Amino acid sequence: MLSYRHGFHAGNFADVFKHAVLTLIITGLRRKDTPFCYLDMHAGAGCYDLRDGLSLKNREFLTGVMRVWSAPEVPASLQDYLTALRVANGKGGELRWYPGSPQIVRQLLRPRDRMILCELHPTEISRLQALFRGDRQAAVHYGDGYQALKAFLPPSERRGLVLCDPPYELKDERTRLVNALIAAWKRWPTGIFAIWHPIQERSATDRLYRKFKNSGIGKILQAELCIRPDDSTKQLKGSGMILLNPPYQLDLRLRSLLPWLWAALSTEGQGSWRVEWLVSD
Repeated sequence: MLSYRHGFHAGNFADVFKHAVLTLIITGLRRKDTPFCYLDMHAGAGCYDLRDGLSLKNREFLTGVMRVWSAPEVPASLQDYLTALRVANGKGGELRWYPGSPQIVRQLLRPRDRMILCELHPTEISRLQALFRGDRQAAVHYGDGYQALKAFLPPSERRGLVLCDPPYELKDERTRLVNALIAAWKRWPTGIFAIWHPIQERSATDRLYRKFKNSGIGKILQAELCIRPDDSTKQLKGSGMILLNPPYQLDLRLRSLLPWLWAALSTEGQGSWRVEWLVSD
């Protein structure tokens, strides 16, 4: 428990996929003038140094964000994501810092929006608190993100997004996740919930989908980006996002974006992408 450090994987292909989807959701929320609230259940350190020993151990960013950063042209739907990268790295055009979900969302917040960030790892929370110290739009909490669902939902704004991105260290993580998210949706049935998950064994992924499909939630979209086939000997084949109450036409935007993203990130053209409705009303 609490051994996971995201710095080992910062900027890898799964991060790029997750954060590309995240920026599209926030963009959708910004289309209305009314304020929204963003709750990050597992916020991590908030920003990662790609020259740090953790990142350099496996250099996963080289086959992830670096491929997008160095691409001669990218789709328009990735511009907010690229802008977040540029702001995090300042002038000079060199990619050293990788912004995590909190920093990416913070750059997209309007003055009337706010964010709640939760982290349980003692080292990561210290860095997260330092990153957002003095920021009146960001509340940082040292604690369990699952408890935050009970404490902070529904938000006073009545609009917003919850990002659930646990480390999946525990064997029963998926069961706990499903139960917690169903209960949170019942408290806030109009909120958007985005659940990131690794794709390792297809059978485990399909079981997760079935649990959400049978949950009684009325609108669920699932998206996947895999850079390896299901029979690959590599443990991580890809990752997915399960989206409860996704913004209008997010499915169309993902179907437009993911072919490009898969071509940029896949290993020798292996793997696949898909966007499907688990439940549509």
